[in-house]
Amino acid sequence: MIGTIVNTTTIIVGSIIGSLLHRGVKEKYKEVLYTGLGLASLAIGLNATISYFPQSQYPVLFIISLAIVRVIGTALDIDGRFKRLVNRLQRGKKKDKVNRLAEGLSAAILLYCIGPLSMLGPVISALKGDHTFLFTNATLDFVSSMVFASTYGIGMVLAAPVLFCWQGMFWFVAHISSSTISDALMAELLIVGGLLITGSGLSLLNLKDCKTLNLLPALLVPVVWFLIRSIM
Repeated sequence: MIGTIVNTTTIIVGSIIGSLLHRGVKEKYKEVLYTGLGLASLAIGLNATISYFPQSQYPVLFIISLAIVRVIGTALDIDGRFKRLVNRLQRGKKKDKVNRLAEGLSAAILLYCIGPLSMLGPVISALKGDHTFLFTNATLDFVSSMVFASTYGIGMVLAAPVLFCWQGMFWFVAHISSSTISDALMAELLIVGGLLITGSGLSLLNLKDCKTLNLLPALLVPVVWFLIRSIM
């Protein structure tokens, strides 16, 4: 679980640094940081997809996964609901300090936990010992935690144990079921996951809002497909 430990640690360190700044991080610095992280996400996402595509037994499965889930995700407006929830939690400027901390923690926990890097990363870490996704997510969370803590204070460090439990759950489930997860299924998951991470990179660079959250359920399609194949 070294990847999850590193990710959790970066949130703690980022929260401490952010709380010491007292004032919000200037927009120009945030833009520079997120541009670098966006480029890194593009490279990692494309590398995962291209590297594992030759191993795919069902080359059109990722297209079907994204197409079907895109329609469903758009209809449910998962991305829009998430953004509206975060905006609502971050509002309330006239509320007292305790309420503001609760709002900040709620928004931060959602941002830290919901995403392909945070959900697929622990699985890859448990099955292959590859922590690349989690280290990338740790860098993203480090920047985000500084921004949150500079606004809401040191109390934002409480999001760290929540992230640890969340990623730990994915790691543990993948670890105990490693014998039932085939290399073929992992290849399909990494192809889809790589594309989702690429989409996140495009969003960070403000090139295209791919509404990646609408596509998150696409990670379930290969799992369902392989379950059906095993029954048949």
